[in-house]
Amino acid sequence: MEDNKKTQRKAAYSILDRGEGKDAFWHLVGTAFVCKDGSLNLVLNSLPLDGKIHIRDFKERDAE
Repeated sequence: MEDNKKTQRKAAYSILDRGEGKDAFWHLVGTAFVCKDGSLNLVLNSLPLDGKIHIRDFKERDAE
């Protein structure tokens, strides 16, 4: 059951273009949770400046 909960959690990002030759900056702005019917509940901690939000599967950061 724990694995199922992890796959149902998504990360919400604002992707900022930093210009030619530079990598984009991915800013974590919130978390999305998949409902039983496949819809999403989105909880935002901040708002993107361009109004665009990219949602993908949540992955724990590697411990360094």
